[in-house]
Amino acid sequence: MGGRFITFEGGDGVGKSTHISLLADSLRAQGHEVVVSREPGGTPLGTQIRELLLHGGDVSPRAEALLYAADRAHHAATVIRPALERGAIVLCDRYLDSSIAYQGAARALGKEEVRELSLWATENLLPDLTFLLDLPVDIAQQRLVGESDRIESAGMAFHEAVRAEFLALAEADPQRWRVLDVREDIETVSAQIHEHVRELLAP
Repeated sequence: MGGRFITFEGGDGVGKSTHISLLADSLRAQGHEVVVSREPGGTPLGTQIRELLLHGGDVSPRAEALLYAADRAHHAATVIRPALERGAIVLCDRYLDSSIAYQGAARALGKEEVRELSLWATENLLPDLTFLLDLPVDIAQQRLVGESDRIESAGMAFHEAVRAEFLALAEADPQRWRVLDVREDIETVSAQIHEHVRELLAP
């Protein structure tokens, strides 16, 4: 595939959508085709799954993991792979690493089991580059606006476990991951992101 697949991970409130938007605008100005998407919710089916997961009431942990995997399977097949095959740059707000952190670690369903489920669902499609926007949980929680959804309301211990797993995943695969401290101002973080993407796209 001729395109590039870049994902953004981190807890709620760390600024993923802001930095994806800034990067997309810059890449488009350089003449690249850019596809911006998210999980869950990057397709019409995914939008319905997102509503079930975040606002549909109680969901058991295994059902939660399977719903995320279903969203990811359809998203990869109908949005991500076609875009990569035509040479686009895909920027995605969350991907399989979120399932490993949230369901595998914080829900204690087994990190390897959840990873294998997502790899099966996506036919082993992995990102070329993953940014972890890292922020202490208490600061991230203060940045949230509006009414919290079911995942955001899971409690401090849950979100601390998510953050710890993201950091562990990044440490285990430094070739794919770049960890950014988003206590820095937006301009500084954005410049760091742009530099890493330039390296990825360099001939």
